[in-house]
Amino acid sequence: MKRIALFLLTNLAVLLVLGVVANLLGVNRYLTAQGLNLPALLVFAAIFGMGGSFVSLALSKTIAKMSTGAVVITQARNSAEAWLLATVEREARAAGIAMPEVAVYEAPEPNAFATGMSRDSALVAVSTGLLQSMRQDEIEAVLGHEITHVANGDMVTLSLLQGVLNTFVYFLAQVLGYLIDQAIFRRGDDDRGPGMGYYFISMALQVLLGVLATLIVCAFSRWREFHADAGGARLAGRGKMISALQRLQVLHEPSTLPKPLSAFGFEGGPASLFATHPPLEARIAALQNGAA
Repeated sequence: MKRIALFLLTNLAVLLVLGVVANLLGVNRYLTAQGLNLPALLVFAAIFGMGGSFVSLALSKTIAKMSTGAVVITQARNSAEAWLLATVEREARAAGIAMPEVAVYEAPEPNAFATGMSRDSALVAVSTGLLQSMRQDEIEAVLGHEITHVANGDMVTLSLLQGVLNTFVYFLAQVLGYLIDQAIFRRGDDDRGPGMGYYFISMALQVLLGVLATLIVCAFSRWREFHADAGGARLAGRGKMISALQRLQVLHEPSTLPKPLSAFGFEGGPASLFATHPPLEARIAALQNGAA
C-alpha cells in the first residue's frame, strides 16, 4: 500500500510542480490575458510534461546508482560475479541488445531492476538478497526478465506515456478550469480574464485528472510485466521463470527500491488498480497457461 501511495503522490507532485512553475513564470497570466491561448498552452504543457520525463530518463542510470548504492561490476572479483556477467552477456546477445552495465546493490529483499536511456545503454542491477536467496537457475530467469524490459524499450515507452499524460492533464485542467471560471464567475461581457476560481479549479482538476492518468500508467506497467515474464521464460526457460516467481511468493520481502525505480523492479504487486506489478499468482498462471 505504501508503494502505491508513493507512486500516486509522485505523479501528482509532477503535475502540481508544473502548475506552480507556470504561475511563477507568469505563463498563466500570459495565456489568459485576453482569453485562453490554446496553442501556447499546449506548447508549454508539452515542453514541461515531456521534457521532465525525458530528463529523468536521461539521468536514470546515474540516479539509480546513487539512490541504491549499486556498484557496477567492471571486472569479476569472484566466480559469482563472473557467472553474473556471463549470463547477462549471453541473454543480451540472444535478445539482440548491447551488453548492459551490470551492478549489485545492498538490499535484503530478492529484487532486480533495469533502467537506461536506450536498449544499447542500459543498466541491469540485482540485489544482494536476490543472489543469496535464489538458485542460479532462478536468478537466470530474473535476469532474462530484466533484459526483456531493456529489449522491449519499456523504460522509454513508460517515460513517453507519462510525458504525454502529464502534457494533456495540465492542458485539460487549464482549459476546463478557464471554461468553468468563465461560466460561473464571469463578471461582464468585456471581462475575459480569469478570476481566482480559475486557479483553484485548475489545480483541483490537475489532481483529479492526475489520478486518472496514474491509472493508465499503472495498467500499462502491469501489462508489460507479463511480457517481460514471457521474455524471461524464452531466454532462461519457462520452468525457471515460474520457479523464480514462486520463490518470491515464499520469501515475502517488502521492496526497498526508491520510488522512481520501483516500477522497473522484479517484485510482485498487490491486486490494485494503482499497482505497477500484477499479483504473483496472476503472473505464474499466465506462464503456466502459456498466455503471457
